[in-house]
Amino acid sequence: MDTDPTTPAPRRLTRLLPWSGPEGKPCYLITDGSGRGYVSRVADRIESVQLGMGAELVSHAQALLSTPEASAGELRFLSARLTEALQDALRVAESRGARLPVPDAGDEHSPRGDTDLPSAR
Repeated sequence: MDTDPTTPAPRRLTRLLPWSGPEGKPCYLITDGSGRGYVSRVADRIESVQLGMGAELVSHAQALLSTPEASAGELRFLSARLTEALQDALRVAESRGARLPVPDAGDEHSPRGDTDLPSAR
């Protein structure tokens, strides 16, 4: 099969997935950037569920924290669940942020043009 040397190769992108692999290591999907593949759609649904659960947890936390008789055990449990929800939300933000288009270097109105900002990691 002959290939046309003037045809550019398809652009490959990596997507951070909303779950971890063995030993807690991040999982990535190599995509063509269309976001229409099966695993991309599953990841989108899981991100949506994770963010929804985080929002529900915040509501629960607000209610529990307004209750003076909340026990130390309840508060520790709440703290652990909030930590997990925050980790999920940060992973979603990192994944989605990495998929934003990178503006031209000359675009003065671009929020992503700031190169002297510290990394989130």
